[in-house]
Amino acid sequence: MSSDRWRTVSGLPLKAVYGPDDLPEHVRAAAATPPGRPPFLRGAYPEMYRTQPWRIFQLSGYGNPEDERERIKFLLAHGETGFLMEHDRNTADHLYNVDHPEVAARREDVGLSGAVIMGARDYATVLEGIPIESLYAHPGGAVVQHGPFALACYWTEARRRGIHLRQLRGTGQSDFFLTYLGCITRQQIPAAVGLRLNCDIIEFCTEHMPYWVPVSIAAYNGADTGLNAPQELGALFANAVAYLDGVAARGRLDVNDFARGIGGISMRVSLDLFEEIAKLRAARKMWHDLLAQRYGVTDERALRLRIHVVTAGSSMTYQQPLNNIVRGTLMGLAAVLGGVQSLGVSGYDEAISIPSEHAHQMSVRVQQILQHETNITAVADPLGGSFYMERLTADLEERGWAFFNELEQQGGFIAALDSGWLHRKAAENQLAHERALGDGIRTTVGVNQFTEDCSPFEVGGFPPIEGVWEQSIQRLHNLRVSRDERAAAQALRALDQTCRGEANIMPAMLDAVAADVTLGEIGDVFRERFGDWQVPIQF
Repeated sequence: MSSDRWRTVSGLPLKAVYGPDDLPEHVRAAAATPPGRPPFLRGAYPEMYRTQPWRIFQLSGYGNPEDERERIKFLLAHGETGFLMEHDRNTADHLYNVDHPEVAARREDVGLSGAVIMGARDYATVLEGIPIESLYAHPGGAVVQHGPFALACYWTEARRRGIHLRQLRGTGQSDFFLTYLGCITRQQIPAAVGLRLNCDIIEFCTEHMPYWVPVSIAAYNGADTGLNAPQELGALFANAVAYLDGVAARGRLDVNDFARGIGGISMRVSLDLFEEIAKLRAARKMWHDLLAQRYGVTDERALRLRIHVVTAGSSMTYQQPLNNIVRGTLMGLAAVLGGVQSLGVSGYDEAISIPSEHAHQMSVRVQQILQHETNITAVADPLGGSFYMERLTADLEERGWAFFNELEQQGGFIAALDSGWLHRKAAENQLAHERALGDGIRTTVGVNQFTEDCSPFEVGGFPPIEGVWEQSIQRLHNLRVSRDERAAAQALRALDQTCRGEANIMPAMLDAVAADVTLGEIGDVFRERFGDWQVPIQF
């Protein structure tokens, strides 16, 4: 058998046996430091899951706002400990209302990838009966240009309930990896403008919302696009540097004050079990070293990276889909052994459709079994001290920094997106992965080996969603005829003026959504003031 077989999926060579001589001296020092202490290699908190169980989050949303509300309530009733909203990507990714010609042309797809949310009223419908004052939330806004709108809608609903923003606990996303790298949209603002908006969110939350993570760098989306483990690490921290430098350059906040808000991230865990565990361990140390050595941060709360993981949707197959329950369990196990703070397990039917109720329930049950039946929560960093694990962690850290330095040489994270350099790196890995499957070097059970299936129709997928576009059109019409048109127009003009200048966008965005300005109207302002990103790759 080829020696290429004995490598991690990222290409790191593996020995048959590891021993004491495989550990460099600097690794020994970090590995000897207990969990909850800098550099946090062995865990973010001293006793980890004994005192701070990971949160169970499942990405949820489809159809109309009422559909999303019922799915969130279903998941909370079955054991989810926070909620993560998903928006319809036909509208949200582009900041289009449902009557936009591009949306109308594919009306059958509207609502399939998330709930159709066009304003604060739709948020009120989604959140009706959900105690947001006591729950940890990810209120959507995965795309950079959508983030300010999504956050403003959620925060506006809180204000209307009399909840002070300082009380809210949750995470924004506003992710560059999703639509600038993985799923490039037809229209989106230039990446440099997206950086401005995310820095605005970071500033606003630092000043007004001490328990809110303003942006969550979703390295997950880079990894699911093709970045390997070291590249995921390097790109993650290059993105973080763009935020840290961007906010610091404004001169209004000290890095010790805002760095913690950037240190809540989202990563992917796939099926190379030990590499993925090592990657999460390396990420914590790299974050600590970046802040301490490059920025002189001394606040231990800021130096402690918190990690949310979603298991790899790209590892789920439509062939023999019940195999995906095993895959989800193994990926969830790797995430937990790596020391995550929150976790979502991909639905077993993800390669076929959005998750059904049963698939969502099974994803929650996987996590509950891990928490309550395996005793893996008893000991922090149970693999710490393994010669293999510590060497693999060190190798990933070294290669992660090497890729980070390559990104720096390209001019930084934003420049590497604008030039297409990062896209080419991801595409190279995608092609290599497909070749490895085709050549039989890598095995995916049910796809290129062990393909006999005695029950090929065991999963039916999500039931068809009908009429969402038409119902959304009616909601949009009702909103337009019932809102205070003068107040909406005034708020929209104020938002436009803010976009022309350098003031923080969030106060004007909050005023706009509170006046029932719609998603598409905000998108029109962005397109007029900022223009469109010039996609650096050929389709």
